[in-house]
Amino acid sequence: MTSQKPIKLPLSMAEVDRAAHLRLDESYLKDTWKNAQVLQFQDEKFLSNDNQLTFVEGKQLGDYQSQSDYFLGVDYVESAPLSSSSERKISTHYFVRNYVNEELSVENLRTLREIGAFLSPRDIGLSVHAQGLANWHKKHPRCSQCGAATTVISGGSVRRCLIDESEHYPRTDSAIIVLVKDDQDRILLGRQKVWPKNRFSTFAGFVEPGESFENCLRREVMEEAGVDISEINYLGSQPWPFPASLMIAFEALTTTPEKARPDGEEIEEIRWFTRSDMKNAIADKILILPLEISVARQMIKAWYGENADKDLVGNESWR
Repeated sequence: MTSQKPIKLPLSMAEVDRAAHLRLDESYLKDTWKNAQVLQFQDEKFLSNDNQLTFVEGKQLGDYQSQSDYFLGVDYVESAPLSSSSERKISTHYFVRNYVNEELSVENLRTLREIGAFLSPRDIGLSVHAQGLANWHKKHPRCSQCGAATTVISGGSVRRCLIDESEHYPRTDSAIIVLVKDDQDRILLGRQKVWPKNRFSTFAGFVEPGESFENCLRREVMEEAGVDISEINYLGSQPWPFPASLMIAFEALTTTPEKARPDGEEIEEIRWFTRSDMKNAIADKILILPLEISVARQMIKAWYGENADKDLVGNESWR
C-alpha cells in the first residue's frame, strides 16, 4: 500500500492562544469582557451572517456572567516578539456566551456543520472550542461523585461541586476513523441503515476502555465490514464536537477484499470504489459523500488525488 502523508483536516485548525493561565483570574475576565469579541451560542447553533461567525463586543451584552460566559483565548499584537505568552502584548480577548435559560431573539443561527467549511482557521478554532465547552456544560450540570449541583469556575473550563467541592473537567471521547484500501488501491465504504440511499462513508467507532487505537481499528473494521486490516498509517486528527469527540484518522490495508460484507445491523451496505467508479457515481448522482468538514470526506479526497475538488463536487450529506 502506498501510504498517504498526514492530511490537513478542516476542524483541526486553530490560531488563538487558549491562555489557560488567564482563566484563573475572575477579576481579569470581568475587566476584559467589555472590550472582548464574543460569540453567541444556543442549542448547537452560532449567531452568524453570510456563513461567517458574528462577533459582538462584550459590553453590548451587558455584564460578564461567570455561569454562561466562557473564556476562549487571546490574540497577540503581530509585531510582538515570539517570547513567552506572559510577555507578549494581547490584542484581543475572545469569549462565548452560552444561552441556556434564555433564547436568542434572532434568526441568523447556523450550526457548525452548515458554516464550518467557510470559516477561517481562527474562527474554526474558536467555534469548536466554544461548542465543545457548551455541550459539556449542558450534559454535566451535576457532580459525578455525589449528584449535587455544580457551579462554573475558571472561565468555563471547570465545574465545582457545591457540596464536596470536587472539581470536574471537560472530557473528550476518542473515536477512530479509517480508510480501508486493498492492493489495487480501491477503497471500501459503507452505508449505515439510518442514512439515505447512496450515502456512503468510511468506517469509524469509539475507542473502548483499555483499548489502543490500533486494536480499535481492527475490531471496528472486522465488526462492520468483515475484513482483517494491516499496514496501519496515521493520517491526522480533528475535534468533532457533536457532542464531544476527537476523531483520529488512519488508513489501512486489507489483503482479503473478497471477504468484505456488511454486519447487517449498523452497516447495511458496503462497496469497493475505484477512482473511476467514484467519479461516475458522483456524476450520475448515485453516490452521496460526507460533508466537506468531515474527516471522512478529507480522507476520500486525499486518496482520490488532485482532481477531487472538481470531480467530487455535488451530493453530500450529514446523515
